[in-house]
Amino acid sequence: MKQGGMFEQYEDHVRLAKSVLEPFQSPYQDLVHYASSVTPGLRLAMNVIKPAEPGPILIQLHGWHMSMAKPARREQPGERPYLVVQPDMRGRAFSDGQADCNGLELIDIYDAIQFVRKQYAKWISSPESVYLEGGSGGGGNVLAAVAKFPDLFAAATALYGVSDYALWYEQDRTGEFRDDMDAWIGCAPQDDPVRYAARSGLALASNLHTPLYMAHGSGDARIAVDMSRAYAAKLDKLGKGHLVHYEEWPNIGGIGHMTGATEQELQALQAQSETNRRLHNKQVKLAVSGELLVGGYLYTKDFHIHLDSVNKLARLKYDASERTIVISSNQPCAYRVRWSDGSEREGECVLEQPCNQTEEGNAS
Repeated sequence: MKQGGMFEQYEDHVRLAKSVLEPFQSPYQDLVHYASSVTPGLRLAMNVIKPAEPGPILIQLHGWHMSMAKPARREQPGERPYLVVQPDMRGRAFSDGQADCNGLELIDIYDAIQFVRKQYAKWISSPESVYLEGGSGGGGNVLAAVAKFPDLFAAATALYGVSDYALWYEQDRTGEFRDDMDAWIGCAPQDDPVRYAARSGLALASNLHTPLYMAHGSGDARIAVDMSRAYAAKLDKLGKGHLVHYEEWPNIGGIGHMTGATEQELQALQAQSETNRRLHNKQVKLAVSGELLVGGYLYTKDFHIHLDSVNKLARLKYDASERTIVISSNQPCAYRVRWSDGSEREGECVLEQPCNQTEEGNAS
């Protein structure tokens, strides 16, 4: 069957050519250009689809080789009760820059949220209620984003997402995705396992605080169902299984992620995703003190931390009430932190003995 709507952007059926389009406004859909907060001069693009009535923000992420949906003017309200924001990840058809696979590209999502909170305030019912959804490569973005922005999203949906990029590299026997990872991550996983871990939701799973809906077809030939199984199993091991609702769809999936799915099954999947949002419409709150992993960077409402490279991994102990942090890593690493009041400091990570930092900690 033909898959439409939210599912189409997660396949690789149409790879749009590089385009430079002028921004436009229409009654219910705009093409917007916005700036990166971390890459000076970078021009990013997004579709903004307006609802009939003010609603929460819903961020929709496209698939691995895809771009956001081709911009189009809209005379009628969006079908969903959200201000729908579709960022075009850096380096894709409508945005400048170089794709970097869960590196700085995830901060582009954060910047899009800050932009629409200011520029589209009249269309937003609750600025703090931000939802995230994506599938395929976009599902992999979701699994990393909820770890790097652990209190930004009220709920999230990751459909047939990549949880472990090193494993995906090894599983990609045809080179369909491996060549991109060589360029977008910068090497093969055996040459630098840490930079792959710093981008992978599985390695950062202990940071999860966002209620998450996941679904995967058992027959998926491009992103193996093991990706979702491993992530859900790790959350159970961490004692965070209550945050994840994982559904596995037997006899669904092939070259297309949802090959073989009926219209009824697709509707049921969308309904479960919607239920996750309906049940979790409150802002996530982190503990005042605790531990988190830092995969290149970490943004919370109290502080933003950047390591000296998106390719590094560190462990953070923080106390927001005392405004104290200790960051440790098993490789030399500098950092900078910016607190919510605008104050900043720089420092060097405490050097640990080599260990597997990707294993779970006492994140809270």
